[in-house]
Amino acid sequence: MNKDEIKEIIPHREPMLLVEEVVQNEDGSTTGYYTVKGDEFFLQGHFPNNPVVPGVILCEMTAQSACAIFLNGELKGKTPVFTGINNVKFRKQVKPGDTVELRCSLVKKKIPFYWINGEARVEGKVVMSGEFSFAAV
Repeated sequence: MNKDEIKEIIPHREPMLLVEEVVQNEDGSTTGYYTVKGDEFFLQGHFPNNPVVPGVILCEMTAQSACAIFLNGELKGKTPVFTGINNVKFRKQVKPGDTVELRCSLVKKKIPFYWINGEARVEGKVVMSGEFSFAAV
């Protein structure tokens, strides 16, 4: 699904819409993509002359790509909010020009709660991984 289709499902809008494309894989997992352009609000001052995507933004990208698929049809009039972020590890910096690949798998679902495992990759290398939970409220 492209950015316009994603906007039909999740309530995020620019500048906080942080996923450009999401696909559901044959095994039920999701893969999302975001290319860091360099002019994003979260790079302003993080850090001068050495822009690095903040870790919390990588977590948000992951959650948005998961919500676009796993909550499809269940978000009308609701907002997905984090309820937990656990065992998150950051392994490599993400910089302007990088395309972040976001892989997510649904671990458990008990409406309105969802638990996922997610990881972000750049050029095939894991840059962030963790466990996330959120609720549609």
